[in-house]
Amino acid sequence: QVQLVESGGGLVQAGASLRLSCTASGRSVKQYAMAWFRQAPGKEREYVGTISGIGGSTYYIDEVKDRFTISRDNTKNTLYLQMSNLKSEDTAVYYCAARGHPAVSSLVGQYEYWGQGTQVTVSS
Repeated sequence: QVQLVESGGGLVQAGASLRLSCTASGRSVKQYAMAWFRQAPGKEREYVGTISGIGGSTYYIDEVKDRFTISRDNTKNTLYLQMSNLKSEDTAVYYCAARGHPAVSSLVGQYEYWGQGTQVTVSS
């Protein structure tokens, strides 16, 4: 089993930066594809971006690809989401997820392991 714990959320002003972390325990996730999703109030959970388990290729939705960066530190079993130039529409609970396969996916149902989420609020 894999447990994921996110941290780093908070309240920031528009234009600010924030870095989220997601630390895995239970086993190494270095070969797992991992992703960030977010869920705003009243909306469905939305895919933000992902990083492959081998090679570390990253993919993003258009709305964030010039502002967000996903990275991982396999020595720390940790996933990161660096967010810059935050906008009010980025306000959401952010979740990290992992799947027991190196290939990426943008689908919620393809990820077996989820964190509890961390709130990001961007004030305009």
